[in-house]
This record gives sequence, structure tokens and C-alpha cells, in this order.
Amino acid sequence: MVFDFHRGRRLRRTSVIRDLVRETTLSSADLMMPYFVIETDDQDYKKPISSMPGQFQLSLKQLELKVGEAVANGLKSLMIFGLPAEKDPLGLQAYAEEGIVQQAVRRIKKLWPDLVVATDVCLCEYTSHGHCGLIKDGIILNDPTLELLAQTALSHAKAGADIVAPSDMMDGRVAAIRERLDESGFEELPIMSYAVKYASAYYGPFREAAESAPQFGDRKTYQMDPANAREGLREAAADVLEGADIIMVKPAGPYQDVIRMVRDSFDTPVAAYQVSGEYSMIKAAAINGWIDEKAVVLESLIGIKRSGADLIMTYFTEDVLKYMGNK
Repeated sequence: MVFDFHRGRRLRRTSVIRDLVRETTLSSADLMMPYFVIETDDQDYKKPISSMPGQFQLSLKQLELKVGEAVANGLKSLMIFGLPAEKDPLGLQAYAEEGIVQQAVRRIKKLWPDLVVATDVCLCEYTSHGHCGLIKDGIILNDPTLELLAQTALSHAKAGADIVAPSDMMDGRVAAIRERLDESGFEELPIMSYAVKYASAYYGPFREAAESAPQFGDRKTYQMDPANAREGLREAAADVLEGADIIMVKPAGPYQDVIRMVRDSFDTPVAAYQVSGEYSMIKAAAINGWIDEKAVVLESLIGIKRSGADLIMTYFTEDVLKYMGNK
């Protein structure tokens, strides 16, 4: 008897067979959890972020409690975003020795030395105008900003960060940070560059969480046009040339084609950020009973990894660790 059709169902017949031939898998090592830590005297401070159900602004003490629970469930890495008590035009608290991120890094690394702690290197959470660079006459200044970003990265390194992650999208910032780290004795510290970062509408909830909305204009003069893909390869190539060790695409879900292009073009590890808007849409649909949250979360992350991401930063990390049962 001649069979003239493909019997793909043979390998889908049981869950064990499906597991055996699965092409893409997800593990705890693939996931990085973002946390928002706020400078406050109230160590019990834990403010829900209304547009991101299940996420919070945390005091240092509450951050410690959240991280401890996640580590017990298998957390391998995290990213810290800081909210200072005071902001100013120069973003002074971004690179202050006792800034909130610097305090958080020292605290976490003391408690969990093996936990990978990455830090967001940017000025927008610290500037009174909410932009990622210095401003003169309404213009975001590129080159003068590089010095402050390098200072910020160095302050994080001195506090004990394992990875610094510039997210500002100023031209040349990876080179400036690499030079400052190297001349200060941190040659071994990796840079994870937000290399391909779009001026996305999906960031809305984050701006509530980080209190970082720009006070005028927008960020389209430094973040990328969502219509452009090839431009992303130029940005990634520039950052790799300047010394980036990991390159990130942000957002993840709507830009899986870009993740694949970056993966196919570079040998460096590729990260992807499943951003606040992606998180909030899934959460909202689940709260309304329209989707199976666990199934959609896992499918979305598998899709991002399948497109080429080696590392996924996602607000679902704590939930997924519980799904996995410390695998």
C-alpha cells in the first residue's frame, strides 16, 4: 500500500510524544523579572500599579520579600527600575552613590550573591522633564547625555550589578559606557543594550509604574519608528561594534519578525522585552474571562523564544516560575 499523504498526527498522539519532539522549550533560565523599587521611608510601601494588575511599586523591604519568594520558586535573574524621592533636570539620583537602584542592588546581592541582577541605565525616571537625556531649548541632547549615562552605569557596577542595560537610545552610549567601565576596572561586566527599541504605544502602563512619562513632546526623535525593521539591524550592528554583549529588541510580541532578523544576523545573545502593554492586555482579557491566562502567557513566551530570543524579560516571570514548579 502506498501512502500519498503525511501523517503528522503520529507525533501528536500523546502528551509524552509531543514533549519528546518539542522544538522550543521554556525554562526559568530564560526569564528575567522586572521590579520597580521606590525611595521611601515607609518600608511597608507596596503600591499596586493600576494598569498592571499584580505588579507593584515596592520599598526596599518589600522588594526583598518579593525577590525572596521568587528565588524560592526558581528565579535566576531580575532587572531593577528605580523611582527616586526627588527629580531634577539632570537626573542626579540616577548616578548617586546612595540612589535607590544602587541601594537595591547592594541589598539583593548581599542576600542572594548568585542571583543575576541587571539594572536599567536611563535618566527618564530621574529627570523632572521625563526624557532620557539632557535638554536645551526643548531639544534632547545626545552627546552631553553620554557622560551621565556612563556615570550611571559605573555607579551600578560599583554597587554590585551583574549586568548594566542602557535603554535610553542615545547614539554612542554603549561605547561611552564600555569605556567608562573598562577604565574603572569593570572589564568583565556585560552590557545588555536595548539596541532595537521602538517608540511604541505599548509602553503606556510602564510610564505609570515608573512615573516616567515625558512632560512635553514624545520620544520619537530617539526611539525607533515602529514601521522600520532594517533600521533595527543598523542599530544592533552599531551597539555590537561598540561593545554590547547582549542585544535586546523591545517590545517583543509585535516585533517577532525583528527578533528573528536580529537573531539571524548576529551571534550575540538576543534578549526580548515583553513590555507592560503586552502584559496588561493579557491580564485584562483574563480578568474578564475571555482567555485562559496561563495558556496564553505560555504561548506568548514560547512564540517570543521561537522567534529567536535567548532571554525574555517579562512581568509574567513570577507566575511562570510557579507554573513550572521550580524546573
